[in-house]
This record gives sequence, C-alpha cells and structure tokens, in this order.
Amino acid sequence: MHHHDEEFRVHTPEFDQLHKKLDRRRFLTKTSLGLGALAMGSLFGIDKLHGSGSRQAPAPGNMEEEILKALPHIAPKAKRVVYLFMSGGPSQFETFDYKPGLIKLAGQNLPDSVRKGQRLTGMSANQSALPMVPSIYNFSQHGKNQTWVSELLPYTAKVVDDLCIVKSIYSEAINHDPAITFFQTGNQLPGRPSIGSWVSYGLGSDNNNLPTFIVLVSKNAPKDQPLYARLWGNGFLESRHQGVQFRSGKDPVLFLNNPEGYDGSDRKEMLQYLSQLNQLQNDSYGDPEINNRIAQYEMAFRMQTSVPEVMDTSDEPDEIFDLYGPDSRDAGSYAANCILARKLLEKDVKFVQLYHQGWDQHGGLPKGIAQQCKNTDQATGALIMDLKRRGLLDDTLVIWGGEFGRTVYSQGKLTADDYGRDHHPRCFTMWMAGAGVKAGVSYGETDDFSYNIVKNPVHVHDFHATLMYLMGVDHERLTYKFQGRRFRLTDVHGNVVKDILA
Repeated sequence: MHHHDEEFRVHTPEFDQLHKKLDRRRFLTKTSLGLGALAMGSLFGIDKLHGSGSRQAPAPGNMEEEILKALPHIAPKAKRVVYLFMSGGPSQFETFDYKPGLIKLAGQNLPDSVRKGQRLTGMSANQSALPMVPSIYNFSQHGKNQTWVSELLPYTAKVVDDLCIVKSIYSEAINHDPAITFFQTGNQLPGRPSIGSWVSYGLGSDNNNLPTFIVLVSKNAPKDQPLYARLWGNGFLESRHQGVQFRSGKDPVLFLNNPEGYDGSDRKEMLQYLSQLNQLQNDSYGDPEINNRIAQYEMAFRMQTSVPEVMDTSDEPDEIFDLYGPDSRDAGSYAANCILARKLLEKDVKFVQLYHQGWDQHGGLPKGIAQQCKNTDQATGALIMDLKRRGLLDDTLVIWGGEFGRTVYSQGKLTADDYGRDHHPRCFTMWMAGAGVKAGVSYGETDDFSYNIVKNPVHVHDFHATLMYLMGVDHERLTYKFQGRRFRLTDVHGNVVKDILA
C-alpha cells in the first residue's frame, strides 16, 4: 500500500472539512511562527525576527540520514543473527570451563589472594565461609581440538568444531536486572535501545513482510527471574525498531488477528482511510512517529498473511522434530522456538532473539542445571547442524550465553551431591558460531578457580563491538542523537576482538 497514491485519496465532505481545518491550523502555526510571532512582528518590526533579509537560511542536512547512508561500513560477514540468551546466569563450571584441580580443594575456603576483595552479592556476603566446590559432572574432550565439554551437553559437544567458545567474558553488573539490561542494551539502566533495535535502525530489513527484530520466549522454563519487554525495546529510537514478540497459541502476535465475526475483506480499504488520516496529521504536526505508525499498520496488514505461514511447522518432516528433540512438537517450548528461529532466518529476518529463563541456581544446582541442559542442549546442537546443512551458517551468527557466571564457592548448603553458586560477573563463558568467527577454538583463560581472567579478557562492550563488526557496522560510527548527545550501543567503550575473527 502507498498512502500517497492519488487513487486512494478520499474526497468526502468529512475529509474535506478536516483538511480545511488542518490547513488553517498549519497556516497559523507555521506562518511566522504563529499568532504570537505576528504580534511580536508588529511590536518590533518583522526584520528583527527574520534578520536583514526575508529569506531564511536552509535547514542543515539530517545527520542521521548521513550516518545511515554510510552503512555498511565494512563488508558484512553475517546477514542475520540468532541470539540464544540463557537468562539467569549459567554456571561455567558445569558447562565449558573445566577445573579439575578443584577436586582436591573441595570444602576449602576461597583464598583472599584469589578474591582480592571483590564485591559479593548480599546473598553470600554474610556467609562465615566461602567453601569451594567442584562440579559433580564429568567433562570429556570432543572435536578436532579436543575441547572440554560437560557431560550435561552431549549435543552441543557434537558441534563443538563449529563453536568459538569465549571463556573470558566479564561484566560489572552483579545482579540480574542490570546485568541482563547491560547485555541487551549496553547500559545497566533501562531506556537504551536493545541490540536488535540498533541493528534494525542501522541496517534495515531484508524482508518487508516480517519485522526486522523478532523475540521468542520459552514457555517451558522456570520463571525464576522476570523478563521485561524493555529488554527488546527501541529506547529512544523510532518505535518501528522495537522487537516484536512471537508467542505460541492462536495469537502469535498480539492484536494482529481480525476480531471474531469479521472476515477482513475491507481491511485494506480501512487501512487506506486510516493512512490518509495519519498523513493529514503528519502534514499538520510533522511528528516522525506518525510515519512510523503508518508503516506499522501496513506491516501488520502484511503480517496477517506472513505470520501464520512462518508459524506453521506442520509441513516440517519427522526427521526435523527428531533432530530437535521431543519438546520440538510442543509450540512455545525452547526446542519449538529453535525450529521457528530457523524458519525466520530462512525468511531473512535480521535479528532473532530467544530467551530461556531458569539458570539462576543459588541452591540445588546439580539437579537444576541438569534439567536446564536437558531442556535446551539437543535443540541448540540441532540448530547449528540444521543451519549448517542448509548453507545458512556461513552468513548467520549464532550466539549462546547468559548475563554472568557463577562463583567457585557454594552459596548456603553444601553436601557431596548438592550445592549452589552465587552470581559472578568477573569471568564466565559464552560461545558464538557461524558467520565470520573462527570455528573449533577456545578463546581466553580463567585462573584455577574461574574467579579471575588471566588471558584475553572480553568485556560486554567488546562483545557488542565484535557483533556489530561481523554485521558490517563500525560500532563507533553508528550513533543516534538524543537529549543533546550522540549515543551508541557501546557507549564510549568497546574493542573488536579480532583474534576470534575467521
């Protein structure tokens, strides 16, 4: 639909009357700055308002437009991203950061020389002792480079040659909400645009029938820590850049379906009327959000056809459901969302974000993390294999990780087969796979207690800078002016981790 098309121009008495009213308002508000300016002109002389000449200087060029024209800054490796966010903070000890030396130190107090006075959370700061605890799960070596992987992740172990495992990620945030907000927006305080929104703003869409940035949240996960829609919000960017959550059930996108009893046959005509009303309002007020509203109504109209198609997995062969695991037939589960993510990536959706909650194990960690891995591991490995055999992994970046890691010491109860771990932002593990990153490698090292980084630290800002680089964006050059200063995803920090680039 094109709201400027004359063939759709409405000529009714009501529209004509409204147009005249808006014309009158526009004249009064835009002619010499309105009635107030006319009064000022009569008092001081019109040349005092406009300068010595009557012609005003042309408005300077729109810097945002110039910034966007320069993109991509470099040849992109990744056309699209799927980010598997493990909300709650998975323990690196039970997944990828193998520390066999802890077995002989079990029960001993964490040495002060290791802790170095670092901040603890309020949940363990009052403990009389910080007894260290090794993982009760075994590790074994996999792949060409004999990478250590926990027995809890047998399917991820099968694709380890495709992974770039980074063991030296660190953050300042020690509590969930600021830590997740930091990972998703580059700032611990709410209000900044999310990564997917920055990508949408900078790079636009490759599919006009689906949103650029789509969010999926697992229904089969413990809701130990809440997720807020602002984590995929647009912040101060235009509203069309916000993430759109797709849900399981009959309404995958809220308010998209037609109301009951309405067949939608005149929906296009109704939207043409609405678009014209919005265009009249835009001509009068010049608010850029009006154009966003027009674009979003038109996108919603197209999505009424595209969303049911992409959400329908009934034509997937049994082999695909077997690959992703038994939960993959249960719409809204993590495994089903992984299949849906692959379908969205095939449709060239640029940024797909999956959230899986439940990794916050302060107590009962062995049982809790085993269940979390059981719910996610097979589908995660399957997604890598599926993308690879379809030729999509070459230009798709896959990311896995949470907001921080866990402590080497046990929080609270400690027995031979039961323990918990507190939050630990000083070092933890993430991995990336696919477009532009080295495959089958581990990067960065932690000390014998996985408490401090001893080699190749990677800050959250560095991770963001590298992600943007792989998509062809110089993170220092993609900015947006808001409240008098220019903002970017990485604030005033961040370095591309070139050692992990293929």
